[in-house]
Amino acid sequence: MTDDSLSSHLHEMDLSPDPAFTAQANGTAEMYDAAAADHEAFWAEQARTRISWATDFERTLDWDDAPFAKWFVGGTLNVAYNCVDRHVEAGNGDRVAIHFEGEPGDTRTITYADLQREVSQAANALTALGVKKGDRVAIYLPMIPEAAIAMLACARLGAPHSVVFGGFSAEALRDRIQDATATVLITADGGYRRGQVLPLKRIADEAVADCP
Repeated sequence: MTDDSLSSHLHEMDLSPDPAFTAQANGTAEMYDAAAADHEAFWAEQARTRISWATDFERTLDWDDAPFAKWFVGGTLNVAYNCVDRHVEAGNGDRVAIHFEGEPGDTRTITYADLQREVSQAANALTALGVKKGDRVAIYLPMIPEAAIAMLACARLGAPHSVVFGGFSAEALRDRIQDATATVLITADGGYRRGQVLPLKRIADEAVADCP
């Protein structure tokens, strides 16, 4: 198909979405108009409506050092609370937070209430290991729900995390642990990748053997 015929074909097609789909969309034409009219006021309203702040922000946008922007200056929040707890508190604990299907075909359905419990348990485990606000945690896991749970647990504690791809070697993992000066590594016995089982625990043991 030539570029001209493709262009003509697309011109003839009706690409407008189904009205029923449009009706349930979160974004509306009115929202775009409001953002265009006063973008700072628009984003301040969205931030205060859709996000729970521990400390409200004092300024929506600091553009004094252009091209570097600072948004919601002075505000503080907890990502784990916003991703998990506030949904449970709003009565949505039974709603599904994660649908998971593993490479071998195993499946799991995790509600927000389930996720809150798992994240809290993981955060408590990290606390028991001595992790506190500001400590770095390395995460070396396969693509499983526990990877998200580990990240949220770190966020709950205020501990920055470094996610290391589960296919990396011991040397690559070691370097990333040391670069982040991580004090804890979260891993698994193994993980599936392209039909093979990667021995993550063995690789992790090799990596941490060369770490301080």
